[in-house]
Amino acid sequence: LLNDKMRVWLDSARFVKAKPGVYVLYNRNKEVIYIGETNNLEETFTKYVETDFDGDECKQKTQSYQREFVQYPKERQLELIEEFKNQNGKIPSCNSEIELQMP
Repeated sequence: LLNDKMRVWLDSARFVKAKPGVYVLYNRNKEVIYIGETNNLEETFTKYVETDFDGDECKQKTQSYQREFVQYPKERQLELIEEFKNQNGKIPSCNSEIELQMP
């Protein structure tokens, strides 16, 4: 979904930079399960690694990911979800409609 290379989750999630960005989580079949955004990728990924995705069973299926550093992560996340929805007819399985509404 992103131009970034596919990265193995636990191997490299700890080494991401503390910058704003979007990220795409994939299951072992390389299917998109979640498109997320954050103002600090390092903080978010560290929390995910340390808490096993806050106990979120859906995101715990993550095997690999892509990430992209962007200035406006929320807008980019919505673009990516829209693109995914147009191609697949649904949003990624771990995203919820509620979080997609702009504030």
